[in-house]
Amino acid sequence: MKQFKLDFSPIVYYTSGTDCGEWVLFLHAAFVNHNMFQPQFHYFESKYNILAVDIIGHGASTDTKKGDSLEKMSAWIHDIMNVEKIRNIHIVGISLGAVLAQDFANRYPEAVASLACFGGYDINNFSKEMQKENGASQMAMMFKAFVSMKWFAKANKKISAFSLQAQNDFYEMNIQFSKKSFSYLASLNRMVNVCKTKTRNYPVLIGCGEFDIPMELKAVEDWKSREPQLNVVIIENAGHCVNMDAPQKFNEVMEDFWGSAKHDS
Repeated sequence: MKQFKLDFSPIVYYTSGTDCGEWVLFLHAAFVNHNMFQPQFHYFESKYNILAVDIIGHGASTDTKKGDSLEKMSAWIHDIMNVEKIRNIHIVGISLGAVLAQDFANRYPEAVASLACFGGYDINNFSKEMQKENGASQMAMMFKAFVSMKWFAKANKKISAFSLQAQNDFYEMNIQFSKKSFSYLASLNRMVNVCKTKTRNYPVLIGCGEFDIPMELKAVEDWKSREPQLNVVIIENAGHCVNMDAPQKFNEVMEDFWGSAKHDS
């Protein structure tokens, strides 16, 4: 993967491609970085052009200035697409990445070839009950981070991954996350329940791991009830970060989804 950064943006991004035609954007979970998708990069780099980013405050995207925020991620990604001459792109988001993927689709629907969200929720219809439950869980984790980032990372890996290997990989990325970067996550709620879902001119896949928290499984179920046309997958032997827990199955699911999207277009 080649690393780049636009002069007017704090976002470091990575590309890999062999003129395959179609592009895929990978958006990672909170507290880690683009490397959570290494199994996908290796599998898809000969089949698709790949674009990955480090979300603001994560990985290498820490050279920020006053006013930079999570809310600007969609515009920065769109700027990257313009520079790289990408007309439209398949988007895959995990957890926080799923929120940003939806925000991008709300703002730039014409640039979306397909949308896949795992371990997330419908940001256009996020109930107050789920917000409250999610907020309480986040506050408990924030307390751990305030006391010790090691304590936070050790607890977070068990919530975020199911397999021992995935937990260890998640921990190694999480421990590099800086306390000061928590401030960038504060604007996350300003993306929720802002837009009404419009007719989608692109296919959507939603899902999670079978061992994700009950709230996530309920979020997937509720989202499907509002948009029956969505594709849904619950991946076995996986927790929150399904692509890390079950990379082979995840890759197969994505390959089938993108193949169907191409066939239907």
